[in-house]
Amino acid sequence: MFNRLSAALTLLPRRLLLVSSPRTLTGACRLLGRMNPAVVRCLPGEPKLTISFSLDGGHRNMMRDQDEPLGKTLSRISHNKGKKSKKKKGETPREAPVVTVKLYYNGEEVSDMSLNSEAWRDGAVLQVGDVEYSVRRNTPSFTNAELPASLLAEFPVCPNLEIEFGNLEDCEFTWYRENAPNTSTEAAVEGQDSEWTQVGCGRVHVPSIQDIGYRLKLCCTPKDGGRSGLPKELLSTAIEAGPGVCTFDNRHAYTLKEAEWPSVRVVSYNILADIYAQTELSKTVLYPYCAPYALQLDYRQNLIKKELAGYNADIICLQEVDKGVFVNSLTPALDAFGLDGVFRTKDRQHEGLATFYRRSKLKLLSSHNISLSEALTSDPIHSALLENLSASTALKQNILKRTTVLQVSVLEDVSKPGRKVCVANTHLYWLPKGGSIRLVQMGVALQHLNHVINEVAPGAPLIFCGDFNSHPDSGVFQLLSEALVPLQHADWSSLGPEESCSMELLSALPPLLSAYGQPAYTNYVGGFHGCLDYIFIQPDSMQVEQVIPLPSHQEVTTYEALPSVAHPSDHIALICDLRWNP
Repeated sequence: MFNRLSAALTLLPRRLLLVSSPRTLTGACRLLGRMNPAVVRCLPGEPKLTISFSLDGGHRNMMRDQDEPLGKTLSRISHNKGKKSKKKKGETPREAPVVTVKLYYNGEEVSDMSLNSEAWRDGAVLQVGDVEYSVRRNTPSFTNAELPASLLAEFPVCPNLEIEFGNLEDCEFTWYRENAPNTSTEAAVEGQDSEWTQVGCGRVHVPSIQDIGYRLKLCCTPKDGGRSGLPKELLSTAIEAGPGVCTFDNRHAYTLKEAEWPSVRVVSYNILADIYAQTELSKTVLYPYCAPYALQLDYRQNLIKKELAGYNADIICLQEVDKGVFVNSLTPALDAFGLDGVFRTKDRQHEGLATFYRRSKLKLLSSHNISLSEALTSDPIHSALLENLSASTALKQNILKRTTVLQVSVLEDVSKPGRKVCVANTHLYWLPKGGSIRLVQMGVALQHLNHVINEVAPGAPLIFCGDFNSHPDSGVFQLLSEALVPLQHADWSSLGPEESCSMELLSALPPLLSAYGQPAYTNYVGGFHGCLDYIFIQPDSMQVEQVIPLPSHQEVTTYEALPSVAHPSDHIALICDLRWNP
């Protein structure tokens, strides 16, 4: 925006301002070169191109046909420049002088008959009257740039950036803090606010306690190697005080450095979806002990991002991830810390599963995600299980209603091509009495994983993470750890006689090992606590090198239960270092 922002912005104090006017950029954000830029976006296959430049104190953003003759476009620019001047009361309107508009390349005037797609070349010069513009074609630019709506002292701040014709790793970032508090949003945009002092550089900045009450300003320049685009300034809201000591702070002492090859650090964490945290049931029944502001998404995201970043993990499997949180919060933040991610939403839901991996160590070869209920009926590899299940029509129909999905990612070790690992992530059905449903879901998941490994990554070890909603005495745990559940297991009748089912269920994989064993709890709320979350591995392929201790009971119950002002979820993250066997 080159023109002034409306005063209506002052009514939106929590919205962040994006400023791209050369007149408003200062210090490190000064434009390169003496001429003002004329930015042209022109892509093959698109019918239009855009031409953006400043003119008469305002910003012009023209959209023209690529196959239009240049002369027609220049005439349009001249017409805009030469409009009649505004008359004062009682005066006759004055005709503006005719303005010459031409385009030059290598010192020669470009023919008016040239098509726009060919005429607007990088390095050309646009002349509008006595003003010259340097044409920048398909220059690196931010298509989206914003800071988080809530910033806490001692918590990392990372902008959400989307770039076109550039590389985020090449971009330049400079952070400033205002010298004196100024809450006037409009004044900040017009450059009339207090002076700013540089406080950092780099994509991530951690404000200090001394920054509480002050705003930050980020100047970011989009780049692609040596090519630079127009800088942008982002203005934050005032820094707020953080919660002090969090439940994960002591755990970070064990994860100050990344795991060293051939080990990988794995995290599994149900981060509590916002769509569940914000319900009246959550506020009044499930988590009445939790301060309302601590259930707000902006607040919890600050804690989640700091917690995950501090684990320095190579693989992160998350459950209950809102789609918007994945796109707008977790992806930009974890990308800044060196991780790429993939997302799989639940069927007919707005939340799902996310798996992140450290791109310097691992690369994604393929994804093999499934809906468990859909796979049960459509994939022939589950035909035997489906036939056994048909003996209980009620249970079968109940299972087919579930939206549970399995996220499967085959990753390759960057340092040793050919070495692969299969990472699985799921969140099984939640109903406490739904043990029989979870058994079938896990049976489908294990059969699918065996198929993927055999077909895509023979010999690759399996890392199976998730919120299985199953206690260590459940059929699911027995199926995973012993590879067999007998027909008389209590979970087959967990939903009552009408939906009972008796079958012997065999795992398609050999017995797996719970990296954390059987902790007392991984979920702790006011009316319940128990072990529901797991990281399972194949002991013949991987060994547990380190398990990060869970928070102490005192830490968990400091604010009665979870979530709290010091912990963003009702679950506790599991973190362990796994070593590939030779």
